[in-house]
Amino acid sequence: MKLKRHSKIVELIGKYEIETQEELASRLNEAGFRVTQATVSRDIRELKLTKVTGANGRQRYMVTPGKEDYGDKYIRILREGFLSMDMAQNILVIRTVSGMAMAVAAALDGLHFHEIVGSIAGDDTIICAVRSVDDTIVLMDRLGRLIREEG
Repeated sequence: MKLKRHSKIVELIGKYEIETQEELASRLNEAGFRVTQATVSRDIRELKLTKVTGANGRQRYMVTPGKEDYGDKYIRILREGFLSMDMAQNILVIRTVSGMAMAVAAALDGLHFHEIVGSIAGDDTIICAVRSVDDTIVLMDRLGRLIREEG
């Protein structure tokens, strides 16, 4: 449950300019996670979130880029949510555990695969537009190795 909650937090702070722990707790509760402010505070610490100045000039939570374990968190989310993948030309279709597609898509975005132009996530499916058919094959190989690695 903690991993799903952490995945949802990463997704939420990427999607909304969340300014307070209370706002984050509220959004998590709306998403079906029953959390207290203390739980959110602990999650913020564990995810090493920081506050930055948002587009509106106000402070908001963000995952600090450049931290070494940042990529590890994305890889863990990817491994936990991934079920399968298939390609249709330059489109990669990734199937995930139910409810994890948006978190896995956010993890893919965070891992900055240059082959991916953009992605759309539903409940258990992600559609990735990839630069070319060759890039799709390369990407599937890279993802397969990442998912299979012992960690």
